[in-house]
Amino acid sequence: MIKKLSKDFIAYDGDSFTIEWYYDSRDCSQAKDYYNKLSKVQRDKLMQLFRLLGDTGKIFNKEKFRNESDQIYAFKPQPDRFLCFFYIGSKIIVTNAFEKKQDKLPAGEKTKALKSRSDYVKRVLGKDYYD
Repeated sequence: MIKKLSKDFIAYDGDSFTIEWYYDSRDCSQAKDYYNKLSKVQRDKLMQLFRLLGDTGKIFNKEKFRNESDQIYAFKPQPDRFLCFFYIGSKIIVTNAFEKKQDKLPAGEKTKALKSRSDYVKRVLGKDYYD
């Protein structure tokens, strides 16, 4: 079944990057659901980071955006983390989100991001993600 990309899954469409919420084969987006439960202040913090990276293509402040290795990156609007990866076509796919409670990135959260990336790539290449 070929799925159409719903506007609901586009988090921000900038001049340099389009930032999208990853959604699984059941059309669920953990990161978007997490975002929707945040306060307006917390949502605005994340949107500022999305606008900055989406429009300029860069965030130099590692306290706001950081490479977590294995081609997984993190938007860091305190105290939350939104993991993501870059994809062909100037896309950034936001895979999962969580509240930071320790100094290091929890291995389970990074594993979720890696699995989501693998699923995304497989489904895109199989033409089962976009039409």
